[in-house]
Amino acid sequence: MADIRVEGLRKEFKDVVALDDVTFAFADSQVTCLLGPSGCGKTTLMRIIAGLERPTGGEVYFGDQRVTHLPPRKRNIGMVFQYPVVYRGISVAENIELPLKSEKLSKQERAQRVEEVVHLLGLGASVDKDITQLDNGTRQKVAVARAVARQPRIILFDEPITNVDAEAKLQLKRAFKELTRRLEQTIVYVTHDQTEAMTLADQIALMNEGRIAQCDAPRALYNRPADRFGGWFLGNPGMDFFDAELGPGDGTGRGGATLASPLFGAPLRVGGLPPGAGRTVTVGIRPEHVRVAPAAGADGRGPLAVEGELLRKSISIGRQYLLGLRVGDRTFKAKVAPAVGEALPASGPVLVELPLNRVALFGTDGRRLDATLTPAGAGLPVAAGTA
Repeated sequence: MADIRVEGLRKEFKDVVALDDVTFAFADSQVTCLLGPSGCGKTTLMRIIAGLERPTGGEVYFGDQRVTHLPPRKRNIGMVFQYPVVYRGISVAENIELPLKSEKLSKQERAQRVEEVVHLLGLGASVDKDITQLDNGTRQKVAVARAVARQPRIILFDEPITNVDAEAKLQLKRAFKELTRRLEQTIVYVTHDQTEAMTLADQIALMNEGRIAQCDAPRALYNRPADRFGGWFLGNPGMDFFDAELGPGDGTGRGGATLASPLFGAPLRVGGLPPGAGRTVTVGIRPEHVRVAPAAGADGRGPLAVEGELLRKSISIGRQYLLGLRVGDRTFKAKVAPAVGEALPASGPVLVELPLNRVALFGTDGRRLDATLTPAGAGLPVAAGTA
């Protein structure tokens, strides 16, 4: 097997910079998802890895081998595209076996490889059918099986379930999950669907405007976005953001700054700010971390809870409730469990709390600040967004 390294990759299409100085390593025998919105450069990066595009600058390595100028056929890769690439007029088994015939394998070994991938992808009921008898989702399984059966050191998936129906998407996700769990190939999986990435990836490389904004394990990427883009793009819906101004220290002699906002029931002491952080920050929190309770529960309110207004509520995926809230002049979203949502009125006054261990601070450049937050005059600080 082999890791993939790209060093200083740049790709220009006339006046458009699709990749801007990308340096990154795709770990050996792991699944790395390139995730991001349309036009962020993820497909361009994958096509350069495949040899289908030449970079304007930079290098590509498979292990210690420089492959920047090698054609695709000399890179020992498998590739699965958005639309199933299959051979019409022959059976599923013959489709899978066909590229194996050029690899000088015995008939027995070819049959064994076909049998393995047919079992792995649940194609047993279709193995003798002509490819024209299959739906689009099953054809895509055949395309995946053919790529896997060749046993290349690297497999590239270019949004392979984008163009199949909802039921086939679910089946393919399950098949890919089993496939990636059992294979030892280095896999690069391009998608704009964060659910796919969170389900399948060992690590996610989040791309934005031709650069890799952050790379981490799925849960770590979600819990600690490195910038506002990561907070906004990941999540359904993404983070709530609020602008805030920092004031001088709280007079305790501990330094730092203070943050006063109608979103918090007490001023906060902010510690650990880097030099030159500025006085303007953005407060971020994921909607599912916002606590909401009926206003009638005021006797049990936390010290940071504030009075707000529930503007609307609706049922979302998993029977969770998606709420529209207002505190002062700030409107934002919250997502709460069914029991909580059912206890809330359709609209009207509610209590709202933003737990400090779920709050993240971002600087004027959009980057996350590794700051600590505590109610002014309280004891031990809480690192912002640590949970």
